[in-house]
Amino acid sequence: MANLKFILSGGGTGGHIYPAIAIANELKSRFPDCEILFVGARDKMEMQKVPQAGYKIKGLWIAGIQRRFTFDNSLFPVKLLDSLLKSRTIIIDFKPNVVIGTGGFASGPLLRVAGFAGIPTVIQEQNSYPGITNKWLSRKASKICVAYENLEQFFPKNKIVLTGNPVRQDLIDIKNKRKEAQEYFGLAEDKKVVLVLGGSLGARRVNQLIAKELVNFTSQNVQVIWQCGKLYFDEYQRFNENENVQVLSFIDRMDLVYAAADIVISRAGASSVSELCIVGKPVIFIPSPNVAEDHQTKNANAIVEKNGALMVKEVELDTKFTTTFNNLLNDENLQKSLSENIEKLAKVNATKDIVDEIVKLIKK
Repeated sequence: MANLKFILSGGGTGGHIYPAIAIANELKSRFPDCEILFVGARDKMEMQKVPQAGYKIKGLWIAGIQRRFTFDNSLFPVKLLDSLLKSRTIIIDFKPNVVIGTGGFASGPLLRVAGFAGIPTVIQEQNSYPGITNKWLSRKASKICVAYENLEQFFPKNKIVLTGNPVRQDLIDIKNKRKEAQEYFGLAEDKKVVLVLGGSLGARRVNQLIAKELVNFTSQNVQVIWQCGKLYFDEYQRFNENENVQVLSFIDRMDLVYAAADIVISRAGASSVSELCIVGKPVIFIPSPNVAEDHQTKNANAIVEKNGALMVKEVELDTKFTTTFNNLLNDENLQKSLSENIEKLAKVNATKDIVDEIVKLIKK
């Protein structure tokens, strides 16, 4: 297929950016001569992460509506109009064959304009409870690739394809990387490893919990790798003085850190949940309550209901976390059953399946 062009839009958090990059990489591997352009929100992390992955990006002047009244909220109509006009210019100049949105503010105006221009659009919905933007876009979308069942209540049934979420390809076979991982992180082979993930920006409540629990962890001969986020690193790096604790602002080698982990404590963003299904480790989810429609709790519940993970809500951390963690750490059978059950929910071919749907639209 000659000179294909694709626009991908998604951002605000790693959970929207990394799936978009995974789809772009798969498109590039199938169509080496294709042109790919990203569109993001100005001042958001995609403006750094996308160029680092080797792709061009254009920024829109767009942001979400805050729950309380702010000066930024009053500017929202102006920003939306500006973003719609800029999206129209981008679409006219670039002439994409297909436009793909993975969530985040910028995908709204861009996919809306593409839909009105008659260009096929694909929505990739990562969560078990869709956000406002994707619900709004679904009427005009050509295809909606989802990661969870039972989304017919939100989207037109005839457009839905259950694909799963795209994940980094290097996570698919981590079982033989354990030795390399132990060397990379300088870990003792005779101690269990607990991995703590607070999401791409870190999580205040999770960090407060881990600071309090470190005595409990290390008294049980456990090593901790704690990704606290850049916002909180200065506050928590002092715990690096403990030889069994590594506090990191960001982890570059997610494949190795997952390979090293025996137990994972994690937020329940859609990308994290999908990755954890693939790596198949015992997980305690601590969903963020500060997200639209409490979707992280719904994401975690979809796994917990199938006996694939444990969950402790933020409001229960002080009363339930220590017991839940200690029970898991000391019960090898529970660890094994959680690992086996979460792995059954993995969708290893998600990225390929999404790109298959994109290719069908081109052929039409």
